[in-house]
Amino acid sequence: MTDQPHAAPAAAAEPATDPTQTLLGLLDLSSAEGAQTDEEIFVGSSARQPGRRVFGGQVLAQSLIAAMRTVDSSRDVHSMHAYFLRAGDAEQPITFGVQRLRDGRSFSARRTHAYQNGVPILSMIASFQAPDEGVVHQDSIPEGMPDPESLPTTADLLGSLDHPVARAWAFERPFDIRHVDAPIYLTNEGPREPRNAVWMRSLGPLPDDPDLHRAALAYASDYTLLESILRPHGLSWVQPGMSVASLDHAMWWHRPVRVDEWLLYVQSSPSASGARGLAAGRIYNRAGELVASVAQEGMIRIPST
Repeated sequence: MTDQPHAAPAAAAEPATDPTQTLLGLLDLSSAEGAQTDEEIFVGSSARQPGRRVFGGQVLAQSLIAAMRTVDSSRDVHSMHAYFLRAGDAEQPITFGVQRLRDGRSFSARRTHAYQNGVPILSMIASFQAPDEGVVHQDSIPEGMPDPESLPTTADLLGSLDHPVARAWAFERPFDIRHVDAPIYLTNEGPREPRNAVWMRSLGPLPDDPDLHRAALAYASDYTLLESILRPHGLSWVQPGMSVASLDHAMWWHRPVRVDEWLLYVQSSPSASGARGLAAGRIYNRAGELVASVAQEGMIRIPST
């Protein structure tokens, strides 16, 4: 948000569109026939956003879906490394070009570029692996976390505000996100520590397609992660003059996951300097299994005082 939302006399009505169906539509890329390049071409749409900028998690998920379309179905994505190069325009379609870098005995690698107006807005390399066995361990899920059912939804917190970003976050996101500590949408009243945690799941059930759930998790992993950088400095999303942008995004999938079941997203920031901050995240299912890890560097600029 860039402007302070104002309280409306009554709660804003929910939009007629179904955010879950919007998500499924975004991840249903079409193939472009007849392209004579070294890339396999796919085309996707964008969800409308206040300010017209494409949500980064959307482009991550779509780039991953494009890569998945070119890999044998027996191989699952296990890692992704991406750079956000330019802001995308949500009013225009996005073209995804996939290059087959390698197909080995156990691993496959793909490079996806997301294009608008003939230039890349995101560059990603993803790696896929055939099923295999090996040693097993994981970080334990943090103890003492409240149940998601006991926490307010984003709609509870922002649904009565007369502001386009507040309405979009409250009603148009395809994920139910519930903060463990006080959210920093409007104020920063929680602990001044470089950490953040949310419960999240899709608003509606998704088809039983493991690749779709992995891509949807990439989509959701871009929510709230940079809040671990803002919290220790007393910053909220309505800080006047603040500019925030994701620079890159890395993700590792460890175990099968369903995003239509509750997931705990635990986030921390080990460092911030030079108008950049690093954030890391661990995603657990409700059984306590670590299903994915995430890292992202973000640009955070605040006006000089």
